[in-house]
Amino acid sequence: MHGGDGQGVGGIKKARIEIIPLIDVIFFLLATFVLFTLSLNKSNGLSVLLPSSTTSIPRDPTGSHTISVTSDGTLAWDKDPVTLDEFLQRLVQYKAQEPDGRILINGDERAFFAQAIYVFDEARKAGFTKVFIETRVRQN
Repeated sequence: MHGGDGQGVGGIKKARIEIIPLIDVIFFLLATFVLFTLSLNKSNGLSVLLPSSTTSIPRDPTGSHTISVTSDGTLAWDKDPVTLDEFLQRLVQYKAQEPDGRILINGDERAFFAQAIYVFDEARKAGFTKVFIETRVRQN
């Protein structure tokens, strides 16, 4: 006769799925995924599809301003969309406040190359010597 003691016929235990260890593993994977995702996007600029490069090195955006060039050609100072005149004014103001400041160019890979070169050129004309173009790491 089959009793309610968790044993099947002949005294053999039935297989059980333990839920608590499964939940622990799922939360560990979720936390790992969230932390990994947060570490990917350390940019202060708009979210754009960066061009890929095998020699790419992630840069820390602290102590710098990020100029984003979107795929439709608009510019943004950090996350704030700006016109060309506002961009030039902010460059001059930033140079006056922080003479040794850094500029990170965060250009979408679908943006025209001339737009990124314009931003690079204007930053150099304003006197910035630390101007970097952001890329993402390409897997070999």
